[in-house]
Amino acid sequence: MKSFKICHLYGNLLNTYGDNGNLLMLQYLAKQKDLDVSTEVVSIGDQFDPKVYDIVFFGGGQDYEQKVIAKQIQSIRPSLKEYIENDGVVLAICGGYQLLGHYYVNAKGEKLPGLGILDHYTERQINSRFTGDTKIYSELFQRDLIGFENHNGVTYLGEGVHAFGKVKEGYGNNGQDQTEGAHYKNTFCTYFHGPLLVKNTWLGEELIDLALKNKDS
Repeated sequence: MKSFKICHLYGNLLNTYGDNGNLLMLQYLAKQKDLDVSTEVVSIGDQFDPKVYDIVFFGGGQDYEQKVIAKQIQSIRPSLKEYIENDGVVLAICGGYQLLGHYYVNAKGEKLPGLGILDHYTERQINSRFTGDTKIYSELFQRDLIGFENHNGVTYLGEGVHAFGKVKEGYGNNGQDQTEGAHYKNTFCTYFHGPLLVKNTWLGEELIDLALKNKDS
């Protein structure tokens, strides 16, 4: 049985909005493929080894937890960047998505530095949020994804990344340009919360298959 290791990045802090359901679905789908699955939380004070993990899951959290993480996440930037640039598979939701970019401004107006590994940045809305059911179309996978969004952040993509999908229903990154999420190499970012892989199990299978290609290459 082939081993398959998932990293839950800051999983003890970024675990709101039911995002852990994505982790459970990844574990379930990997077991269905007869893989020996294990999961490890990498959190504050831990090192990130880019050669150990097959998939990295980077979930969402509230502003306080994101502020705490933003202060120390730079310590793993070189190793996480190496993992991403070498086509490591990453699924980042909301707060994880924001932290991979250049910066984000939280609801209090505090500008917090991100990792700058992906070319995007996030501003805030004043007394408003994007919430509700949403649907996007992924050109990469040529399929629709359905889910639920709930975010104050307003994200704008730079030239170095593509959108994860085009908004068909809902708001997406900023409610203006019909982009939702970001895609760079094998890193996939989105504002879809907990139901993402539950409502779109095929995506979880695609992510695992990408990771297995890396193992075999």
